[in-house]
Amino acid sequence: MWLKLCKDSGIYLFCEYNIGIKYKLLTGIIKMIQTLERKQIKNIDFNIDLAQSFGIYRNNAEYSLLDYASSVNISCGFHAGDPVTIKNALLKAKEKNVVVGAHIGFDDIQGFGYRPVELSDDELEALVIYQVGALMSFAKTFKMEIEHVRPHGAMYKQAAENFRFASTIAKAIKKCSQWLVYYGASGDVTASVCEDINLPVAHEVHLEKTYNSDGTIDFSQKDYENIFFSINRLKNLLSSSQIDNATGGKTCVIADTIHFSNKIANAKELIKQSKEIITPVPVNYKNACLSGWVE
Repeated sequence: MWLKLCKDSGIYLFCEYNIGIKYKLLTGIIKMIQTLERKQIKNIDFNIDLAQSFGIYRNNAEYSLLDYASSVNISCGFHAGDPVTIKNALLKAKEKNVVVGAHIGFDDIQGFGYRPVELSDDELEALVIYQVGALMSFAKTFKMEIEHVRPHGAMYKQAAENFRFASTIAKAIKKCSQWLVYYGASGDVTASVCEDINLPVAHEVHLEKTYNSDGTIDFSQKDYENIFFSINRLKNLLSSSQIDNATGGKTCVIADTIHFSNKIANAKELIKQSKEIITPVPVNYKNACLSGWVE
């Protein structure tokens, strides 16, 4: 006697009623789960930073990536971004018709926001609201909307590793607007923020960073600058929702957006080649597709 299971998922599992049925059934279920986890990614966002300059210090490399991105994060004046730089970044983003978000960071111009700062929950909340509110008002002047918020540098790292810290940021974002999307490192912390705070999130992955076997980023390691490695990593991510990890294996991750850092020497060539593989779409558009609002 044979039993057919899981037809809807496209997996056919046949179990014969004999002594080995339990083993066969268990093995089949494990394979089914693994196959379902390795989903193909059809829509993904390409994200970059803008307004990473301040005063006489200019970072012109960032604009070289703009033609290939679907969303941008604009610095809000704390770790980088003077008023004129912010204005110019907004207008450039509007010209290219890309989605705009706030790039928030610690008040650390000298350290470019890469140095950790100890803040109370109230201080962190105020810091977030101050920056997001400023960019929202700036954007409104040019008839633009801010659609997401992404932490920078040390704030990003702390949010990736500490749920309480990430949830404080998320609560502050929600006070600015419940429609804003929180961009965070792919993994359990970001998923918990979505569930507990009831705020839309985008799970972010990096092609140049080292990942642990649990899918978290190893921030202590140097970024890869090998295009061949990064492009292969992208192809594998798109085909199976997996990313290679430090142990030599592969880990399933949620990937809504890929961040391309202009810090690495081959950033332009990497994002250019990536766009030849898949056309990026903003996170909100992707969500609209999944919900059935657009085809």
